[in-house]
Amino acid sequence: MLNLLQPLIQRLPAVSPVGRSLRRHLLTWLLLPQLVLWLAAAAVTYNVAVRYADRANDHGLYLSSRALARQVKPIDSGLFVDFPRAAKDIIEADPDDRVYYMVSSPPGEFILGNHKLPPPSAADALYPDRPTFYDGQVDTPGGGSVQVRVAAILLDYGEPSLQRRMLVQVAKSRVSREALARSILIDTVLPLSVLVLAMSALVWAGVRTGLAPLARLREAVSGRGPNDLAPIELQSAPEEVRDLAVAVNTLLAAVHASVVEQRRFISDAAHQLRTPLAGLKSQSELALKEATDPALRARLERVRESAARSAHLVTQLLTLARAEPESLATLGRSRFDLRRLVQDLAAEMVPRALGEGIDLGLDGGDAPDDAPRPPPLTIEGNALLIREAIVNLIDNAIRYAGRGTEITVRVRPDPDQPDMALVEVDDTGPGLPVALHEQVFDRFFRGTNEGRGCGLGLAIVKEIVERHRGRVRLQSLQPHGLRVQVRLPQEVRGFT
Repeated sequence: MLNLLQPLIQRLPAVSPVGRSLRRHLLTWLLLPQLVLWLAAAAVTYNVAVRYADRANDHGLYLSSRALARQVKPIDSGLFVDFPRAAKDIIEADPDDRVYYMVSSPPGEFILGNHKLPPPSAADALYPDRPTFYDGQVDTPGGGSVQVRVAAILLDYGEPSLQRRMLVQVAKSRVSREALARSILIDTVLPLSVLVLAMSALVWAGVRTGLAPLARLREAVSGRGPNDLAPIELQSAPEEVRDLAVAVNTLLAAVHASVVEQRRFISDAAHQLRTPLAGLKSQSELALKEATDPALRARLERVRESAARSAHLVTQLLTLARAEPESLATLGRSRFDLRRLVQDLAAEMVPRALGEGIDLGLDGGDAPDDAPRPPPLTIEGNALLIREAIVNLIDNAIRYAGRGTEITVRVRPDPDQPDMALVEVDDTGPGLPVALHEQVFDRFFRGTNEGRGCGLGLAIVKEIVERHRGRVRLQSLQPHGLRVQVRLPQEVRGFT
């Protein structure tokens, strides 16, 4: 059996590190040998069935040949054939499995029979009173032939001094033998097939169960955000998968340490730069007041603008560092009125908007004093970070809308999603091409060269909003302008 399986086993695919399925490989190695063994068992069963059918058929032929031999009785002058019609009818009773018989006296003298049967070959030796069984072929009247099983017995008769021999042959077609073999094969293979199918189902279930920890590991890794470096929990997994999880956790820990160190460096550097940049800005403003030379004043004005922009960039970097997962985890969360927060921020930034020649207003903010106040829009999160996000939205609109434009801020429950709060900032500025609506959320990307931004405002907004499990998107207004929509859940189950 092993010799039969060896060539097939050598052809089975080996596990390759590229493009191979471990599940398919295991199922192939477990199910294909079962199929081979099932075929081998079917072949062995058929051979056994044929052997037992031959044994039963040979026993019947032997009994028939003995009965036929008893119908031929030796007498002094020769042989007396006593073969009544009833005995002949019994032998030839089955029309589907015809019986052929012949009695002869060597060397070929025909005595009795209904057909001439082939003699045994030289390899099939005949011994007196011992049956010999062999396969042969009998010609039919229609010009064809039929395969038969022959039983031959050599009998001695006559006086000892003048002893002669008689050959009794009885043959039967293989129809009954093949029918019996098929019946045995079907009765054996059907239960064996059911057993193999049941074993295959158990193997498939076992492979699926055994590989389930790998699927859970894949889900645990693929379902994470790019900044989620928490260790993987697979304590109940098998040892091999647990070792893989430990190796992945070690790598995650190393990456986490590197990222934390890098962010700490950025935060520390930003803190260290704030003081000298503030001093540089103050000194440049003082120098501008004292300078009288126009060329010198132009240079000092550029220095002041560069210092202001650098200070703004440092402030944005610090805000971005606070929005990172490691810093966010240390900050608390509370429930607060988002409507009141947006109203206060809009009021605080009105003077700056007026200084830029922009009309900043709050939708619903000019309602009469006796009008009923809208109910609070309470959300759960970190108020400081949400404040930074709204400030960046309004600041971004002021920087890029341009003089003579209008900015409208509104806050309300989301009409499409009742469990979400919606903050919108509209401006009537030049707007932004639709192709850049997603790209402007990348860090340090600026959709236009106008304005004095550093390309971090919308990136900070997206970072903070997504950490609160919210969404932010841009929408073009007609005939021109841009709308920024921020959706925040009214209840946050932890930060991401």
